[in-house]
Amino acid sequence: MLIVQKFGGSSVANAERVKNVAGRVADAYRAGHDVVVVVSAQGDTTDELIEKAAEVNPRASKRELDMLLTAGEQMSAALLAMALKAMGLPSVSLLGWQIGLKTDSNHGNARIKSIDTERLTFELSKRNIVILAGFQGVNKFEDITTLGRGGSDTTAVAVAAVLRADLCQIFTDVDGVYTADPRIVKGAKKLEEITYDEMLELATLGAQVLHNRSVEMAKKYNVDLEVCSSLERKPGTKVREVAGMEKMLIRGVARDNNVARVTIIGIPDVPGMAYKLFAVLSAAKINVDIILQSIGRDGSKDIVFTISADQKEEAMAALKRVEMIEKAKDVLVDTDVTKLSIVGAGMESHPGVASKMFEALFDQNINIQMIATSEIKISVLIDKKDSDRAVQAVHDIFFTD
Repeated sequence: MLIVQKFGGSSVANAERVKNVAGRVADAYRAGHDVVVVVSAQGDTTDELIEKAAEVNPRASKRELDMLLTAGEQMSAALLAMALKAMGLPSVSLLGWQIGLKTDSNHGNARIKSIDTERLTFELSKRNIVILAGFQGVNKFEDITTLGRGGSDTTAVAVAAVLRADLCQIFTDVDGVYTADPRIVKGAKKLEEITYDEMLELATLGAQVLHNRSVEMAKKYNVDLEVCSSLERKPGTKVREVAGMEKMLIRGVARDNNVARVTIIGIPDVPGMAYKLFAVLSAAKINVDIILQSIGRDGSKDIVFTISADQKEEAMAALKRVEMIEKAKDVLVDTDVTKLSIVGAGMESHPGVASKMFEALFDQNINIQMIATSEIKISVLIDKKDSDRAVQAVHDIFFTD
């Protein structure tokens, strides 16, 4: 059996935890499995490296930032290999370029194009435990690239896909996927199973246990995923195409505080205006989520949409390139907002789900600014100051026994 295991930054934060991870890896290896391990940078290493870059050059190029940031994963991979060798187990640490992980040239948020399995299969054939530095690859110019947020998750799933691994385990500081973040919501319940689509929605909407790109890739290549605790030895949550457990109406509640609401007031009400706005944002690789447009009056209209808060500066720069944007009465950006969402494939055939969510918010005197729906999710935009109360109230109304 071939198992790919991924351990995040908190799992390898110090020497004690690196040794703990080595023990988990050793158990799988001694059970007769072939093991590939993907690791993130230790603890806050990536943030510390970003701070060091800012001290030297606040406007450092994305290429050089990629060169710097990949050092964190390289350290983790080498340390884990050392810990395993201290236990008498054969292991080898490898970087992205050494396994031929090719990406596009979008530094800071690169996409994987291919992985050459030759080196991986060679090391596994020698019964080595292969330790991979996650989050990184190389482009066609052999420049180092990074995969962006959740890059190590994406690395693990991609490697599992190309090797046709029997299982890909994502080890985190929680012991599975919960109906809400157990660190902030009382009564959050652990799920035994969840579908790819439901997990993808939760990941996209702010649940931090898995990154959406990794779930998307797992669904595409039918990778059997399991989310487990790196600190406790207990079963985790299975992520698969069809969840066999009794169907829940709602699977989870998620919130995303990394949101900005952009409001364009009094833009000319002419054909193609929305196209021009969102085309420049797309070209700048800025994802737009909830969109509202008012009915045109007196030759003008208002457009409101949400983006990631960390892309607000790029969004404003892109919007300035739109003809007639200077004719708008005002362009406002508000980052004091939170997107709160409920997810569940079972709710599409159950009327009243939205009203139940809105009732929970009304009972807490929380105002809804924007609403977006799909077959398996309902999202609302609220004030950030209300987010803790809101997520608890919505969770309680759906999951109180």
